[in-house]
Amino acid sequence: MDLLASMRLYTLSKRHFVLVFVVFLMCFGLTVFIGIAGPRIIAEQEHNGDKLLVKNHSIKTGPFNLVSPPLTTYNQQLWLTCLMQVEHTNVVAFQQHFEINVELKGVLQDASVRHISNNVHQKSRTLHCGAKCDEIIVLHLGYLNYTQYQIIVSFKGLENVTYDIKVNFLWKMYNPTFSQVEIWFRFVFVVLTFMVTCMFAHSLRKFSMRDWGIEQKWMSILLPLLLLYNDPFFPLSFLVNSWFPGMLDAFFQALFLCSLLLFWLCVYHGIRVQGERKCLTFYLPKLIIVGLLWLSAVTLGIWQTVNELQDPTYQYKVDIANFQGMKVFFLIIVALYILYLIFLIVRACSELKNMPYSDLRLKFLTALTFVVLIISMVILYLRFGAKALQDNFVAELSTHYQNSAEFLSFYGLLNFYLYTLAFVYSPSKNALYDSQLKDNPAFSMLNDSDDEVIYGSDYEEMPLQNGRAIKATAKYQDESDSD
Repeated sequence: MDLLASMRLYTLSKRHFVLVFVVFLMCFGLTVFIGIAGPRIIAEQEHNGDKLLVKNHSIKTGPFNLVSPPLTTYNQQLWLTCLMQVEHTNVVAFQQHFEINVELKGVLQDASVRHISNNVHQKSRTLHCGAKCDEIIVLHLGYLNYTQYQIIVSFKGLENVTYDIKVNFLWKMYNPTFSQVEIWFRFVFVVLTFMVTCMFAHSLRKFSMRDWGIEQKWMSILLPLLLLYNDPFFPLSFLVNSWFPGMLDAFFQALFLCSLLLFWLCVYHGIRVQGERKCLTFYLPKLIIVGLLWLSAVTLGIWQTVNELQDPTYQYKVDIANFQGMKVFFLIIVALYILYLIFLIVRACSELKNMPYSDLRLKFLTALTFVVLIISMVILYLRFGAKALQDNFVAELSTHYQNSAEFLSFYGLLNFYLYTLAFVYSPSKNALYDSQLKDNPAFSMLNDSDDEVIYGSDYEEMPLQNGRAIKATAKYQDESDSD
């Protein structure tokens, strides 16, 4: 038991534990209800390809002249997708390789038109059709430099399709109303996280860092990272037309999520490993596994951003020759992480089931984390559907959001998870008083619990820090010698 900075977890009754879970679920439910009542995340505008087609040209070849809706910085990003439909009742599933050519121009505020790139972007795509045809992403702009865009799209290779097809184009961008809601909610979470971080640090200020439990040390790292995950720099994306704020947000998210994965490994291992935890044997294997996950996520994000700056039609899923290899590598590391975590949990449960304090720490963390993981899987399934593990590997944020609930629920879930852990891992009200008694040998035997007598104290060999206790002990020894 961590005697000098004992956690509030040790003082909670069963009723208090139930109350903690109820409050956590209520706070999470509140964010979900606010999200359901909130605006749609993605605004859409659909156009019939027949009306955009240049005269005397085939619908299977184009070209199509498209003009985007008027845009502001609150639209954040812009997607153009193509929806093809086979006009036939009995269609045999087929796939057709074809080329798509895109010419992009930007409209300035003074209505002048500027070529964004001197070259026509040419990309190879594959049309998959069954009862419906898959949606094809024509281009994606990660930030908006112009108030409007003019795009000319043409196809080559679709003339080989024997069926008659219908072509529709769909503009997608962030709903400006949602952007305002997102700013406010990120601001609220930033303020709440800052307050929780300060309160947690304030509660530990009277204890030496060597007296903190492993959970308390990790919370002092995770709470500042949660502050970055909520991204206090997010409003910059509406003030500066640059890729940097978006890349910074993605970097912070990957950093926090991987730190959370590392926290679970270290705590489940550290609970049963008392004393000094060596860097080479304790931390290094965990850092390698989680570091590879972080490196994969950041590499894909940077690769996509850099290439989109040069070519808005770039899609890493279809344009990276080695993407499947990277996908397999990522899934192998994820599987290795899950197996290692399960191994640590099973070992900890088997070794600590008869140790009251350690067993309590293990049960609480496992129960709360299990609830969070179940809710996360439900959110991901609702967001991406059955293809979550197939085509949506590092999926585009864009096209599967229906309302604000899916965004706010995930942010709220992680924030309230960390707030709950900070509450139960903060020192109890009597922790400082208990530590002073433990330092005083005149009172330590009177205040030792039965558990400490059976299992021993972690601080039996610590030097005395109370000057009066030292003097009292010395005087008692002198009197004993004189007798």
